Amino acid sequence: MSVNIVSAVMNVTEDRKYVGKTVFKYENHKAPYEITFYSEKGKDWDYSLSFASKSGDEEQFLQVDARIEEDDELFDTLLDAALDTLEESK
Repeated sequence: MSVNIVSAVMNVTEDRKYVGKTVFKYENHKAPYEITFYSEKGKDWDYSLSFASKSGDEEQFLQVDARIEEDDELFDTLLDAALDTLEESK
């Protein structure tokens, strides 16, 4: 399955915490997804997955969430899209 990045952004707060998000489309899924990232120091990342706009198919959502949990390459692709915007803003 392929992923198409729609948009991404990453910010560093005044207290040096990283907060960002990537909106993406997953092949053959109608609804786009938004993954939000958070890190205290930019090394260990927490994330939250949601639909980017209106709700979609819950079964497809759970499939994408499971894939992100299992596939480090997919997670890194989505995170790197957000981190790349941080580099561009410097």
